[in-house]
Amino acid sequence: MTEKEIKHATDVLANSRIAILPTDTQYGVVAIASDEVAVGKLYRLKGRTDKPGSVLAASIEQLVELGLKARYLKAVADYWPGPISIVIPVGFDLPYLHLGKMAIAVRIPKNKALIKLLEQTGPLLTTSANLPGDKPAGTIADAQKIFGSKIDTYIDGGDLSDRKPSTVIRIVDDAVEIIRQGAVLIDVSGRLIS
Repeated sequence: MTEKEIKHATDVLANSRIAILPTDTQYGVVAIASDEVAVGKLYRLKGRTDKPGSVLAASIEQLVELGLKARYLKAVADYWPGPISIVIPVGFDLPYLHLGKMAIAVRIPKNKALIKLLEQTGPLLTTSANLPGDKPAGTIADAQKIFGSKIDTYIDGGDLSDRKPSTVIRIVDDAVEIIRQGAVLIDVSGRLIS
């Protein structure tokens, strides 16, 4: 993303709108995570009633400001920055984000342009740019065919069809539960394989 695209995306997202843009992995449908109206729009668009998205942030501090507990985040901080989403307990806080699951996946990406955007917008809720059960959009043209005018702006990041989604893990009693192997391979001890 260019500086101009970052400013444009920031302006659009600040008005309870949603966008599709390149994340550190694939194209994502995004909304400002602290904006309950925008998050509701995103979940309705994706038909999600009980499957929360992931939250991207520029830093642990941003996630704490959003309402996540620092003790959970600091325990997994060594996995970031990078394409590893970690499911963090949330409790009764932020029900509009976690959709009753009492936990949400979070990550701090390494991509510099995405970090610049996150520094402007605060944490973003994201889901893959696809309809349930379909392959994620590899290009902006693919995403536009799927969503059309239901998205407020599209930011083109080229062809991302060869990129894998983030790896998703949860830490349970010091053991790593691998929910989805993705861009980074992790073994059950929590060691990075690649």
